[in-house]
Amino acid sequence: MTESSAAAPEARAIWVRPDLMLWPGITDDATWSLWSAPDGGIAPNGLNATLAALVPDGPVPDDIAAAHPHLAGHHVLKVPRLDVETLLRGQLLVVATAADGTQARTGVQTALLLDHLYAAEATSRRYGYLPESGEFRVWAPTAHTVALVTWRDGVEQVVGMDAEPGGSWATTVGDADGLEYCFDVTVYVPAVDRVLTNRVTDPCSVALTAGSRHSVAIDLADPRWAPEAWTDTPAPDVERFVDEVIYELHIRDFSRDDDLVPAPLRGSYLAFTADGHGSRHLRRLAEAGLTTVHLLPTFDLGSIPDDRSAWLSADPELLAAAAPDSDAQQDLIAGVRHFDGFNWGYDPWHWTTPEGSYAIDQHGGARIVEFRSMVGALHQMGLRVVMDVVYNHTHASGQDEQSVLDRIVPGYYHRRDVLGGICHSTAANNVATEHAMAEHLIVASMTTLARDHRIDGFRIDLMGHHPKSGMVKVREALDEVGREQSRRVTLYGEGWNFGEVADGARFVQATQANLGGTRIATFNDRIRDGVRGGRPFDADPRHPGFATAAGPCRGIDQDLVMLGLAGNLVDFTFQRTEGGTVTGAELRYGEDPLVHPDSISSPAGYASEPDEVVNYVDAHDNETLFDAMVLKLPRHVSMDARVRLNTIALATVTLSQTAVLWHAGADLLRSKSLDRNSFDSGDHFNRLDWTGADNGFGRGLPPAWDNLAHWPLMAVLLANPEYKPTAEHVALATAMAQDLLRMRAGSRLFRLGSAGLIRQKLSFPVSGTDIDYPGVICMLVDDLAGERVDAEVSGLVVVINATGTTVVQRVPGLAGQWQLHPVQQESADSVVRTAWVEPGDAVGFHVPGFTAAVFVRR
Repeated sequence: MTESSAAAPEARAIWVRPDLMLWPGITDDATWSLWSAPDGGIAPNGLNATLAALVPDGPVPDDIAAAHPHLAGHHVLKVPRLDVETLLRGQLLVVATAADGTQARTGVQTALLLDHLYAAEATSRRYGYLPESGEFRVWAPTAHTVALVTWRDGVEQVVGMDAEPGGSWATTVGDADGLEYCFDVTVYVPAVDRVLTNRVTDPCSVALTAGSRHSVAIDLADPRWAPEAWTDTPAPDVERFVDEVIYELHIRDFSRDDDLVPAPLRGSYLAFTADGHGSRHLRRLAEAGLTTVHLLPTFDLGSIPDDRSAWLSADPELLAAAAPDSDAQQDLIAGVRHFDGFNWGYDPWHWTTPEGSYAIDQHGGARIVEFRSMVGALHQMGLRVVMDVVYNHTHASGQDEQSVLDRIVPGYYHRRDVLGGICHSTAANNVATEHAMAEHLIVASMTTLARDHRIDGFRIDLMGHHPKSGMVKVREALDEVGREQSRRVTLYGEGWNFGEVADGARFVQATQANLGGTRIATFNDRIRDGVRGGRPFDADPRHPGFATAAGPCRGIDQDLVMLGLAGNLVDFTFQRTEGGTVTGAELRYGEDPLVHPDSISSPAGYASEPDEVVNYVDAHDNETLFDAMVLKLPRHVSMDARVRLNTIALATVTLSQTAVLWHAGADLLRSKSLDRNSFDSGDHFNRLDWTGADNGFGRGLPPAWDNLAHWPLMAVLLANPEYKPTAEHVALATAMAQDLLRMRAGSRLFRLGSAGLIRQKLSFPVSGTDIDYPGVICMLVDDLAGERVDAEVSGLVVVINATGTTVVQRVPGLAGQWQLHPVQQESADSVVRTAWVEPGDAVGFHVPGFTAAVFVRR
């Protein structure tokens, strides 16, 4: 505990129920008391505080230990009967007085007590502006008073709000439409030890003014905010999640450098309504079989100013003049990166309002119209729209001007460590998603986005920092929206296991291993690492994998790819490349003493059904696929071969049994000049050229703040013009990628849809045998096994030859007549057209080097 500090910035004590305080240790000879003061400022001697005796009372009760495992080792301090709701509105200290009279003090964490007192009632209510009644409501259980502040035509009015059961405050305004508003919340703030009146925007805002300074009261059902394309174009639907092929795209990247888009619209929502290079490319992908566009964060962000006139940019002439391996470009970017118009946007300010910097007119409903126009335009292209949402952290906390939640209910919404400090394992201010009202806000936000903006799905950032139970509630809420609107709403996320919540420390997490049977999918890092090689944060980024060795790879990498092709199922059984039969659960991921001597392994297979997995080899995080290949492939590999290996990498996921995600530009050999984390690297390093004229390689050494350690390696590569593809290379790469989409879309055998059918029909018939080629995967999907799935194609054989030489892959016992897939017979790739089938007792599939060939049996 903190000695002598009356304000006690630490908060070790945790008040769980009115009668029960927890403490992470006990002092046998101490006497314990609770000091309180409604306005703060407790003196060191406590003479201006109200005191109540606390009595040590043994271990934590079983029910509390089960609900909050991280508290199981604490000790109990029994609290006498008190006016708890009043005490929660002021300063609280737990004071231990030793036998010699010395004292130690600590503040008190009260979030669990607030849930105990208020959650049942509070979670039954709706919050924000309710247009059907003209009511405004905010949850502020520790506030002394709350007032609604409104502005119309610049005239300010202040209206007191009434306290309601459950800790909320409400008032009704007769003509509220279009009002700008905030809440004045008078509340004790432990961080400054006094009562303040915080003027705060509505955490449930659906519209904002420019700069996000005021919320705006609008009715999302008002026809004024319903653009024609959005209204008249139904969202494309897919039957099952495994049918989805998703393109992960940043709004600004989409059009910032598209010369066919009118200049004022570049980088905006409305650019999607223009006939630009980007829109044309998306339409071509949709025609080939792409189903979905996943947009990086589009909620209101704290990291990009809305005012475009205030943005700074690096001198384009200086950027263009610097050498491909120069550090000048990143130095120029460094000077403006906090003041430009670019950021990935994982910096939430208001969860349910579209970001203002992507709008031309940012005020109120006008911003909504532009956002919905983008959604409508994508729907017109035949593409579903997924929003990347971030509820696991906020951009700001405390008294920061961009802090909303913490200035309304200080200390409640953020997850606290043992000292009472905010946890930052997400590299930001972690939200306590396990607290009842945090969960309530999240479910309400996603329901609004799906129902009122017709969003077709969500990607949950760092979903492993959420409880599984909360994500199941989200899934149920989205299912209800889907039933109401006769469509399916997708849900997937990052199921990583780390930080203060790791291994179930605080709750059962929404991680890869825990989501079986929920229809909530997670990204499959197993196939990603098997294809690329190594791991994303390797000290040496050159470790090759299946698609980056240019020849035989390590057996574990090839095994991970095979398991991923089969849906990454726990109970899928196959023979390993190096022999021996295993299930997905028995194959180990991370057991890698050569690359990661200190790593801890886990089961490679984690899914009970294929709709619980998203296979990918490339995303906004880490180096692009092209850049990973530059780092990992042998230097002598030609650009022609690199194009083919790019297709092989995409084939491993596109021809798999799960939903698939491509990073925008993976089909265009997109480079970010080897940048491993371009979240704040500006337009220069993130530029996406839809024409293929410039794939982005050689734009200078990537920013020092994330890449400096690898500059010596990178400089040699960036200076080599042989690693810069031509427009012809890019055109071939995207044509080959679109062939993969056409083949996947053309047969349900690539999308069997259930674990049972995968186990019945899919195999790797030569793996681990004496006719298996190292560096070659042969996958059979036999539709003659069991009930037919595809009326036209009775079987598929996929041979992925990641070596540089032609192989004749023999497969004994195959019945019927086989031929190269019709799509590949007409391919722009002249090499794959030479693949052919040699009949016989052991059918021989002749496949050129660096080629993924698909053969069909009619």
